[in-house]
Amino acid sequence: MQDSLRALVAEALGTALLIAIVVGAGLHAQRMAPDDAVIALGVSALAGAAGLAALLVAFGGISGGHLNPVVSLSALVRGALPPAQALRYVAAQLGGAVLGVAAIHLMYGEPALAASLRPRTGLAQWASEAFATFGLIGIGMATARVRPAMVPAAVSCWLGAGCWFTASSAYANPALTLACALTAAPCGMRVADVPGFVLAQCAGALAGTLLFHWLLRSRPSAQPEGKSVLLRADGAVDAQRQQRAERP
Repeated sequence: MQDSLRALVAEALGTALLIAIVVGAGLHAQRMAPDDAVIALGVSALAGAAGLAALLVAFGGISGGHLNPVVSLSALVRGALPPAQALRYVAAQLGGAVLGVAAIHLMYGEPALAASLRPRTGLAQWASEAFATFGLIGIGMATARVRPAMVPAAVSCWLGAGCWFTASSAYANPALTLACALTAAPCGMRVADVPGFVLAQCAGALAGTLLFHWLLRSRPSAQPEGKSVLLRADGAVDAQRQQRAERP
């Protein structure tokens, strides 16, 4: 029970910190170079990727380091996360996203929550989100199978690159998408555009889960089943504690 509660707190806190990094980087870049979109995008991509890598390492051993509803969805589809726990994870992540926006707005003297008027819709945006999320899930699964310790670096590099090569800047996270509807930062979007992004992200995550599950089926895991933390944990397993318990 305590491990489950710790996992939910870790997911909420980790997601809040991730949102604060992404939104805060955009606000800071906007104030330093208000007329330079390239600088704003570059700063957001670098800060977001570096921050995500650090958060995955920090929270991976507590909750699995999902910090993203589609990662929990993927774990649910693969049978690595029970339905009730997956629902609790998603609720914690969405709650953390709102808290993260409010916290970073407080740091910048903005209203706690602010509606964005920036349009982000259309086939190009949805296809970009589906593709970015597909890659996030696939790279996470494949890396967790062969090089588990490299998962934070691999997924962070993918999303950092996605900020540049996709038309949508690769949100690839429904919690981040929700947060961006609550801020006027450069990453903001209209509330009406959130469902399209989330549906595209879920579709990409499901496709990535099914395809990479098939691709990896014949490959042996780099470690015994249940020892991997990132993207495969059930949210209640501390890998280090488990290993200590198994020692004679």
